[in-house]
Amino acid sequence: MKIAVVNNFYPPRVGGSAHLSESLAKGYAAAGHEVLVITAAHAEAPSDHEVDGVRIVRFPAFRMPETRLAVNFDIAFTSRPSLPRRMKKVLDEFKPDVIHQHGQFFDLTWASGLWARKNNVPTLLSVHTRLQSPSRLYQAVFNLLDRFMVAPFMRRYKPTYVVMDVHMQEYIEKKYKRSITGMVPIPVGVDPEWVRGGDPVLMRDKHELGDAPIILSTGHVIPLRDRLGLVEALPEVLREVPDAKLVVVGGIYFDAFLHRARELGVEKAVVTTGAVPKADIPHYLAAANVECHELQGYGFGTASLESMAAGVPVVAAVREDNFLDIKLVDRGNVHLVDTHAPDQLAERLIETIKDPAESRDIAEAAVKLVNENFAMSAVIAKHIETLQGLVSGTAG
Repeated sequence: MKIAVVNNFYPPRVGGSAHLSESLAKGYAAAGHEVLVITAAHAEAPSDHEVDGVRIVRFPAFRMPETRLAVNFDIAFTSRPSLPRRMKKVLDEFKPDVIHQHGQFFDLTWASGLWARKNNVPTLLSVHTRLQSPSRLYQAVFNLLDRFMVAPFMRRYKPTYVVMDVHMQEYIEKKYKRSITGMVPIPVGVDPEWVRGGDPVLMRDKHELGDAPIILSTGHVIPLRDRLGLVEALPEVLREVPDAKLVVVGGIYFDAFLHRARELGVEKAVVTTGAVPKADIPHYLAAANVECHELQGYGFGTASLESMAAGVPVVAAVREDNFLDIKLVDRGNVHLVDTHAPDQLAERLIETIKDPAESRDIAEAAVKLVNENFAMSAVIAKHIETLQGLVSGTAG
């Protein structure tokens, strides 16, 4: 097959969507398919080059200004009068059999979708982010964007959607119900090996943590993952485990948890690292007693799966059926808690630290779950099967 992968996010930009689309593109190429990536320009990358058998074309782009609405991420858009012409030229030359798009609210998705409709080429769309916010004002804005900008484009070319979890399924069915050609359940993929084998001493020495129990919290701090629940649970945790430390690894784009920590008098137990190189993550995981950041009921992401793959017990406010037919089992392969329940969260965090035998059993079961269901090789194979079905007219 000739597969066009379209995503405004692509390395050297960081983020789950960027890394997944890169892994899939390289996986498609390794399986013998011809792959073209269309993405937004980046100052650190050429406009047209080839990496690992994948041709990457970067369209001129502008970066969104840093705002709370954009949570200060490096979000680039390519919208300009020349975009349709550029898209047509590149895709007309490549002649893809199928297009795999990433992100429903990006201009490259819309432009490639309109080209696909005109040229009768099937499209597969991976929706990585739901336009949701705990802020009523921002949610009102997101609702308007979904209704009057995103959904109309989706209805014009009607992609087949990748359903990564139950929350995404419900979101797509609600927001884009008139634009669905089909829905295919494929979970997010991770590379279990890269997070393993870290050296716990490196990060303990770097942050002067000694032998303190570590509650690790990975990923950028944004309103949807604000860490407030963790801070609210800290006073009870510290009563039982006085030397425990909460180590937050990631960029801080929403700092309400730091203000709350000072109000509760637990700020000395909170360590923030800011964004760190990807290569450092295995060392933080190796040092951790438990990992926790999914507490607001918005799903279970890549960072949590990578923690499980590394053999770290995970505590999360997530549904057992989050991955549809792949079940999360409370105290079986994960600790499941309710949202907005700091006492319950504190109890589970204490349990993971003070009952190492149970934690070890849960961690081993979690490793098995990730190896069997979320390893990138299995996820790539499922995507290829789906794309082949779209080309032959048997999928969706």
